Amino acid sequence: MLRSLYPTRHHRARLAACAVALALVLPAASGPAFARASGTERTLKAVDTDHDGTIDLAEAQAAAGKVFDAAETDKDGSVDAKELKGRLSKKDLKAADTDADGTLDRKEYLALVETRFKAADPDGDGKLDAKELKTPAGRSLLQLLK
Repeated sequence: MLRSLYPTRHHRARLAACAVALALVLPAASGPAFARASGTERTLKAVDTDHDGTIDLAEAQAAAGKVFDAAETDKDGSVDAKELKGRLSKKDLKAADTDADGTLDRKEYLALVETRFKAADPDGDGKLDAKELKTPAGRSLLQLLK
């Protein structure tokens, strides 16, 4: 039996329903806002060790310490721009480099995390929620934690 190359009325109706469903779902699940939100949520869950829905400074520094250890590949006790793989601009690296040796040691890295944490905590409650982490200051901190 030979079928027609043209869809039947039933098939056209099903295709139209699928197209409408996709048109409604795809814009909500795509774009930079969705990707940023899901990345923020993932990082929040990974860093939030007490599972209270927020990150405190101790949790941020613990996560940053792990990132530092993983980035510090040559085991000289410090990280340079290459090891940080774009987490910091050259300007930010220079500003955080208190001993001006061109690298950040663990103490300098954690001090930078503390500075960025405080900048992302405008209400001063000592905890960052998802809303605060989605601000420019919060995203700047998250670069150091993942």
